[in-house]
Amino acid sequence: MNAGWLGRWWKWLVGGALALLLGLTLLSPGPKEMPLSDFAEHLKGRRVETAVLRPDGDTLEIHGLLVGHKPYQTRTLPGDPELTFGELQRRGVKVAYQPPSGMSWLTALSWLLSFLLIGVLLYMLLRSRQMGSGDPAANAFGKSRASVVNIDRVGVTFADVAGCEEAKADLQEVVDFLRQPEKYRALGARIPHGLLLVGPPGSGKTLLAKAVAGEAGVPYFAVSGSDFVEMFVGVGAARVRDLFEQARKAAPCIIFMDEIDAVGRKRGTGMQGGNDEREQTLNGLLVEMDGFRGEADEGQDIIILAATNRPDVLDAALLRPGRFDRQVVVDAPDAAGRERILRIHSRTKPLDPGVDLSVIARRTAGMVGADLENLLNEAALLAARSGRGRILMSDIDEARDRVLMGPERRSLVIQEADRRITAYHEVGHALAAYLLPHADKAHKLTVVPRGRALGAALYTPEDRLHLTRSAMLDRLCVALAGHAAEQVAVGEITTGAANDFQQATALARRMVTEWGMSEVGPLALAEEGASYLGYGPQPTNYSDQTAEAIDRAVSELLNGQYRRAVDLLTEHAHLLHRLTDALLARESLSGEELAAMVQGAALPALGTASAGASGVRPRLKPGLA
Repeated sequence: MNAGWLGRWWKWLVGGALALLLGLTLLSPGPKEMPLSDFAEHLKGRRVETAVLRPDGDTLEIHGLLVGHKPYQTRTLPGDPELTFGELQRRGVKVAYQPPSGMSWLTALSWLLSFLLIGVLLYMLLRSRQMGSGDPAANAFGKSRASVVNIDRVGVTFADVAGCEEAKADLQEVVDFLRQPEKYRALGARIPHGLLLVGPPGSGKTLLAKAVAGEAGVPYFAVSGSDFVEMFVGVGAARVRDLFEQARKAAPCIIFMDEIDAVGRKRGTGMQGGNDEREQTLNGLLVEMDGFRGEADEGQDIIILAATNRPDVLDAALLRPGRFDRQVVVDAPDAAGRERILRIHSRTKPLDPGVDLSVIARRTAGMVGADLENLLNEAALLAARSGRGRILMSDIDEARDRVLMGPERRSLVIQEADRRITAYHEVGHALAAYLLPHADKAHKLTVVPRGRALGAALYTPEDRLHLTRSAMLDRLCVALAGHAAEQVAVGEITTGAANDFQQATALARRMVTEWGMSEVGPLALAEEGASYLGYGPQPTNYSDQTAEAIDRAVSELLNGQYRRAVDLLTEHAHLLHRLTDALLARESLSGEELAAMVQGAALPALGTASAGASGVRPRLKPGLA
């Protein structure tokens, strides 16, 4: 029995020994106790055959037919005349004396097993306290939970990454250094110790880290920030030390820490102050990052990559040169980048020749790589569900609507009055966008219910780095045009514009507090990074008078653009009614059909009527895009 085998099976050995000891105890229960009065009755009835006098002198072990030949024992009273030796003989009882004897084999075996059990427990306890001795349960808490991916299992290179060319160029230096470090060391240059990948969720940060490992041909340690922290004090720092110890043995290698903000947040913000376990883990990480490339470790090249979408909450000591020297921004791709991403994800999917990926890229502004991969997967599922062998353009359009709003709710029966209000609302958005010079144009209108929305107007935004105040005002006008269309066409407003108001108010407030596009003036009233990527509240670093001025400016912007939308749609009311009738008849209109109708052209007649189903269900609140 070697130590490794014993370390794995010692619990079963201890359990077996306990079971055996209990069995031996049950096998020798000993005689049962009998009351003295019952013994006297049995003695008078001559039902006792033999009696053995124990060494204590007043205990008889009784054998007889009365108990089915099973032994019983009773304690006699000293000097009892009826239980003397002569009286027992007179009644025909054979009396024997049992001299003191040694320990029985069952008792000896029980004592031996007890000592053996205690010895095994002490051995395993001492062994579990020694560091580096296998993987005992008590020592497993301090072991790193990083998964090691060898180069033959990475399977990802820069050819599998698109839409972030600048980030790939930054990381190419890391790959080149890992391949030929002598070229850099000859010039006295050092590669950055750590690179922080910053970007929104799904933008490809983890994929880029895998591509670096695949290109460099080195082992890849993947760990999450939450894997370090446990409820036991000191476990996180121990896991950090163990991770870097493993990395030194496998160098050159890459350590990738996903969601590092889980362990790298600013110190001094925890409820327990300096004794916070998370802060101890961060301190251990800081020491390891700053000290593992000393003179003794020359030639052991370890590159640390970390990913986060919250760089604003990271500790300053973690971001200083010598730890994370460089931040690599992995932002949402532009139209060209989205097209390249779509081409990569469509390599294994049979697309119909009519599928235009450039058009899909323009219609998916704001989507990141994970969104685009999900989009094509949904399109493939739709094509398979329809029994086709290729993915059509209509499948991808339908998949986009499903991803953004949810599946169609064809079974939902809506009253005709509600459908008409929804159609006016969506046409109001799209018509205002078409008439305003700086607004994004709609490429699809629909009154088919999806998810929580009863209709939608989908746009094809342009990728622009700078937006003028005129463009912002046009966006406000388009956002409020749906509500204005209800006022112009129906003469009554409904509760369906709640989401429009939220978007318009948020945009107007940013115009006032961030971009200086109001009478308040060119003031920075929102702290930069306070709401990075939409996380966290924005501070209010201004007086109550300034807050009133901001609210007044926001209200003026919204009211002014609402009046502008009402005037615009009143002027083109004939187009509003015409487009609404066409939308109700067809349920969906493309951007090209909308433009043709605005210019006076007539749409081809429908082969079959496609008016929505009617019914008597209760009136529903219009849900708007």
